[in-house]
Amino acid sequence: MAKKPAKLPKALSATDVSVEAQPQYKVEYREIQPFGTLKRLPIALEDNARAQSVSILNQVLADTMTIRDMYKKHHWQMSGATFYQLHLLLDKHYEEQAALVDLIAERIMALGGISIAMAHDVAEMTTIPRPPKGREDVPTQLARLLEAHEIILRQAHEGAEAADESGDDGTNDLLVSNIVRTHEPQVWFLAEHLAETELVRSDK
Repeated sequence: MAKKPAKLPKALSATDVSVEAQPQYKVEYREIQPFGTLKRLPIALEDNARAQSVSILNQVLADTMTIRDMYKKHHWQMSGATFYQLHLLLDKHYEEQAALVDLIAERIMALGGISIAMAHDVAEMTTIPRPPKGREDVPTQLARLLEAHEIILRQAHEGAEAADESGDDGTNDLLVSNIVRTHEPQVWFLAEHLAETELVRSDK
């Protein structure tokens, strides 16, 4: 006896979905806090101190996002005899910079400000010179990173002093304990690769 074909399920349509189950994805885009403004928060800091810190931190954030991405660019485009060692080192530094990005952005929001977030805003704000799209040699790659580190460290020192004077201990602590103490050892690790020491001495 021939087997009866299975019944096909009833064709569904959007009208079969309940109102509660239907995502309302067609919305009018709405900004709830303009960039450059502060909302009030009971954190015992004056508005001018918070505004100053937000401005300082957004600049540090723009440059930290830039050096983070520069680390990934050079990680991918590394070459030469030290490829493997530097490939791994640059990715480690990238991860550490990515963690700083989150800390800085969250501090800005905790102060009641708005952190920058998008690549086009970073490109407008960063003070770090833009590398070419092409691949550069190892000394150039490392020198670019060291220049970027120095720019951010200078901002961190100046910003920490300003935050200290305004009574913003949280921002001062972030700039010293996180920014400075991450960047300085990274500078050390990179700079030592540019010392002209030989692996094996020619004289015996």
